[in-house]
Amino acid sequence: MTKPTLVIMSAGIGSRYGGLKQIDPVGPNGEIIMDYSIYDALKAGFDKVVFIIKKEMEDIFRDKVGSRIDAVVKTSYVFQSVDDVPAGFEVPQGRVKPWGTAHAVLSCRDAVDSPFAVINADDFYGQTSFQMMNDYLVGMKDSSGMYQYCMVGFKLENTLTEHGHVARGVCTLDSAGNLKEIHERVKIQKFGNETKYTEDDKEWILIPQGSIVSMNIWGFTPSVFGELEAGFPAFLNDRADNILKAEYFLPSVVDALISGNKAQVKVLPSKERWYGVTYQEDKPQVKEAVLKMTKEGIYPENLWGYSK
Repeated sequence: MTKPTLVIMSAGIGSRYGGLKQIDPVGPNGEIIMDYSIYDALKAGFDKVVFIIKKEMEDIFRDKVGSRIDAVVKTSYVFQSVDDVPAGFEVPQGRVKPWGTAHAVLSCRDAVDSPFAVINADDFYGQTSFQMMNDYLVGMKDSSGMYQYCMVGFKLENTLTEHGHVARGVCTLDSAGNLKEIHERVKIQKFGNETKYTEDDKEWILIPQGSIVSMNIWGFTPSVFGELEAGFPAFLNDRADNILKAEYFLPSVVDALISGNKAQVKVLPSKERWYGVTYQEDKPQVKEAVLKMTKEGIYPENLWGYSK
């Protein structure tokens, strides 16, 4: 039986490597959040890791991350580049940043040939999230006329920071637990016991407690690559007025496939609490949570057997 692959979106890591949140140590031996995600995935049954990075970061990424991970699992490195656009399109003058999460996944189309999970490099998802994902991916196959995908869904209140706003994909589920629609909300914030979002910085709209959100931990078959490739030209045309900043979001592609009756996406509900360093003030809480889990035996004190 084919084991699934873990794809990690890491292209946000820039040249000033030591000062960026993706590689900020949170574990007792200098482990970063990505280390814990890979550890959890391997324990769950994944057997390959694909890193999506920027070409200019390859050497330092291999030194700081690959030097540990390459020794414990098969790894591949693919490059997300702003120059990777469809035939007939040119990179707009002034466009520097890559094209977003859907484009990031498209970048690994030649490196993945099995069901796979996609995660962010700087989000801590928890062991049960990876176990659920692995167990579902192992038996996941596209049916006739319908892609079969999945995502891990988190309760909104388990994914918030006390230190500002966050971006989340707010989900609606059908009675069978499948994703019905997803809306990317880029500015969600806590207000006491309530959580609200805004799209214009003026009107704040309530999000009900217990709402399910996406944290960009998706499960796909390789069929998604064709859909990502097919949708990219339309994205570039539709966003022509904001082409220097527009992003090709993975949740938007998934939502379009669902509404077009081309994909069914099973939502795997997680009770895990998300941890991440959205703001510098979040770091002490993440370190405290990791230390607690280490003391409880969930993680070994020396994750890969190396020292600082």
